[in-house]
Amino acid sequence: MALVDVFSALANPVRRKLLETLREGPRAAGDLAGQFSLSRPAVSEHLSVLKNARLVREESRGRHRYYHLEGAALAEVGEWLHPFEHYWRARMGALRDLIDEENPWP
Repeated sequence: MALVDVFSALANPVRRKLLETLREGPRAAGDLAGQFSLSRPAVSEHLSVLKNARLVREESRGRHRYYHLEGAALAEVGEWLHPFEHYWRARMGALRDLIDEENPWP
């Protein structure tokens, strides 16, 4: 799956909230659906998008489906974003230096 699919999946606030919830550990689909004012099919669709983007994996246990957070795709996003982090730190440092130069401390 392409990196753009991961970004598309992460663009939705419901999917980000699902991922945040799964940081605490695997959860049943019904438990996840209970956290939203959306229908179960709507939450299921969001989980499907996350699964297709390799951000979660699904495990069947009897009649229930449990979802687990998958970190590999998030690690790819982190690696891609890393150079931008350096860019913004440098820009913010330059801004801080400029402000300090114009407004020296007493």
